[in-house]
Amino acid sequence: QVQLVESGGGLVQAGGSLRLSCSASGRTFSRYTMGWFRQAPGKDREFVAAIDWNPSSTYYADSVKGRFTISRDSANNTVYLQMNSLKPEDTAVYYCAARPPKYYSGGLSPRLSWQYNYWGQGTQVTVSS
Repeated sequence: QVQLVESGGGLVQAGGSLRLSCSASGRTFSRYTMGWFRQAPGKDREFVAAIDWNPSSTYYADSVKGRFTISRDSANNTVYLQMNSLKPEDTAVYYCAARPPKYYSGGLSPRLSWQYNYWGQGTQVTVSS
């Protein structure tokens, strides 16, 4: 059974940092693009960051560029999201997701959520002002 399990969320003051982790199990994800999305109350889910398997290209939403860093440990099927300089508008449930290799081969942008066929349950991040 495929599972993506996020951890590391919590409550932090503005300007602080958090590191989210996503542990994948049930299959090998070394050739999958791994992504982070978030959804704030009353808003649509939005792309945050993604990392390809080869050569580990990274992608970021403009709103987090320069503050967030995505990385992966393919040997351990784990992806991370280091979040620095957090702002109240970063408050949301953060989801980890996995995109099959066929979309990477097709050259499609990893910012599109419909390409991801595995999703975690999410972890809450709350940034207080």
